[in-house]
Amino acid sequence: MDSVFVEIATLMAMATALGGLALVLRQPLIVAFIAVGIIAGPSVLGMVDETEIVPVLAELGIALLLFVVGLKLDLSLIRTMGPVALATGLGQVTFTSVVGFFIALALGMTPVHALYVAVALTFSSTIIIVKLLTDKHEIDALHGRIAVGFLIVQDIVVVLVMIGLSAFGAGQDGDAALWREVIWVLLAGAGMLVFIAVAMRWLLPPLLERLARNRELLSLFAIAWAVALAATGDVLGFSKEVGAFLAGVALASSGYRDVLGARLVVIRDFLLLFFFIHLGAQLEIGLLGEQVAPAIVLSLFVLIGNPLIVLIIMGLMGYRRRTGFLAGLTVAQISEFSLILAALGMSLGHLDQETLGLVTLVGLITITLSTYLILYSHPIYERLAPWLGVFERHIPHREDGIPAAESGPLPEVIVFGLGRYGGTLALDLHRRGIRVLGVDFDPDVVNHARARGLNACYGDAEDPEFPSLLPLAHGPLVVSTVPDEPVNRALSQVLRTHHQGGRLIMTSRSSGDQEGLERLKPDQLLSPFEDAAELAAESLARQLRGPQSGG
Repeated sequence: MDSVFVEIATLMAMATALGGLALVLRQPLIVAFIAVGIIAGPSVLGMVDETEIVPVLAELGIALLLFVVGLKLDLSLIRTMGPVALATGLGQVTFTSVVGFFIALALGMTPVHALYVAVALTFSSTIIIVKLLTDKHEIDALHGRIAVGFLIVQDIVVVLVMIGLSAFGAGQDGDAALWREVIWVLLAGAGMLVFIAVAMRWLLPPLLERLARNRELLSLFAIAWAVALAATGDVLGFSKEVGAFLAGVALASSGYRDVLGARLVVIRDFLLLFFFIHLGAQLEIGLLGEQVAPAIVLSLFVLIGNPLIVLIIMGLMGYRRRTGFLAGLTVAQISEFSLILAALGMSLGHLDQETLGLVTLVGLITITLSTYLILYSHPIYERLAPWLGVFERHIPHREDGIPAAESGPLPEVIVFGLGRYGGTLALDLHRRGIRVLGVDFDPDVVNHARARGLNACYGDAEDPEFPSLLPLAHGPLVVSTVPDEPVNRALSQVLRTHHQGGRLIMTSRSSGDQEGLERLKPDQLLSPFEDAAELAAESLARQLRGPQSGG
């Protein structure tokens, strides 16, 4: 017991140290955790081989990961994004798997190994992409919403693939055994779906309502439910991963999905640490060295081919090259599901350790490089923009389903950013009879503003091509309520070209923002919090002075 405790403590300390290094290098923690596994594995220190506790924790982490995916499965997002999520998601999966299969065959793999590798190359990391887009405040931008939409499509596809592979996994003794296994899995799966449907209708709602009186008990039930259905899926022959996913789907329609998702994310991330450590421990450094050349070939295919097919599909659908490029960069890596798929293939006897090492090495390369591609996507686009025009239709700048500015009298004020402050400011000006045009990169915000009677359109202040589409020549007052300095710098630069004679007003939310924005030399700098505090203080002072003066 002491050795197990010391082993876990040492692994966590190593993960913390390398995780800190990854943070400095602006890398996802997945890379650091796999490195910990390699160092702690048999190739270096040999720590992980001492006990079975790490593989068990790894399996629990995978189960909770699939459970949270099922819990947060938001099919409405695919519907609201229209055909683009399905077209880009299915198109990218089909293109990458087909072309990747022939590339893998050309590298000398067997058809089975090539199929696994090709499918593993198709999936992108939802966790990493959502984290990076959220940090850049682009998760609600059009390209961010599209990216999340086709990532959900990928998540659905990977679960279907796991079901198929599990069905074929146990039937390798002959054709008759294979078909018996397939039929058994189909019947067992149908039975489990019926059970989940019954539970969703009659069992889970009253049970969750009672358990919700105690948050700790509700969280414990969610974990037990996920692990129990994962174990059931394993016993019935269609894998723990699929059972855990269906457990999440069963609770996805309840009113507690967001609460459970928020509370389980920390536990999920903690347990996934051991999955990546266990994965790294299975790799032999010597075998990885032999896979460097094919890993580079496959990594270049993922880094270039995946964004390219998304850019082509979105261009054909009428999206601008900038939207397609920024969305395409989000699929320039393989995901944790790719590694789980390869590990599943190895457990089923379909893959060997060399192929697992190859997929993991491709994951390390693509995750590392694509992180920087996403972080610096805007400067990269500016450099490549002249060559990306071929991916736009002849009549570009017509984003599907995105409202354009209404025709009519020229606006007196253009407000960039229709959040709480910007939206209120624009509507108040509109009610005072001032002609206002609101601009925001969130389509839902634009639609909401238009529903309230405001002339609003979709647009990104950082897009160097967008201001040329706005009525700026007559010199309207331009107000930016976006506090980010990079956004305002880009806006300031493009307005110098297109905005003749008009005034530019910026908004700061803190003293740090104010110092950076003052260097851009706006005509005026608004401070919402300070202004609101002054108005509140004045109102409170009047209330306090009133009774005294009356007495």
